[in-house]
Amino acid sequence: MVFTVGTALQNFVIVDLAMLEHTMRLAGAPPADAAGFLTGFRLVGWVFIVGNALGVLALTRRRWVLWLVVVVNLGQAAGVFAIRPVVFRAMYELYGPVGLLPSVVTDGGAVVLLVVLATWWVRARRRLPVG
Repeated sequence: MVFTVGTALQNFVIVDLAMLEHTMRLAGAPPADAAGFLTGFRLVGWVFIVGNALGVLALTRRRWVLWLVVVVNLGQAAGVFAIRPVVFRAMYELYGPVGLLPSVVTDGGAVVLLVVLATWWVRARRRLPVG
């Protein structure tokens, strides 16, 4: 649920029209494109919010939930590498360190979760009897 809340904060509180316009000005892009980008960003954000919320079903131990969690977190972990530094600069300039928290929690947390899942998977595979 932490990722769900963090993604919702990122999607609807931190990333707003003013923040995107500021980001675009810092990047040297026309801020007029910010409104269209915000719509697309929020649609993608909803996908991550729903995907993270469904991750609670991991307690059911169903295999498809594991793969859903992996795919959703791969997408969010990509944010660590895909988001340009100017975006973090704009968040910091507008909201201070608190503005970075949702991204650190969701994107950075996704990287940590994937490393933990991969480590668990490798260790579990080594314990399986062969032949």
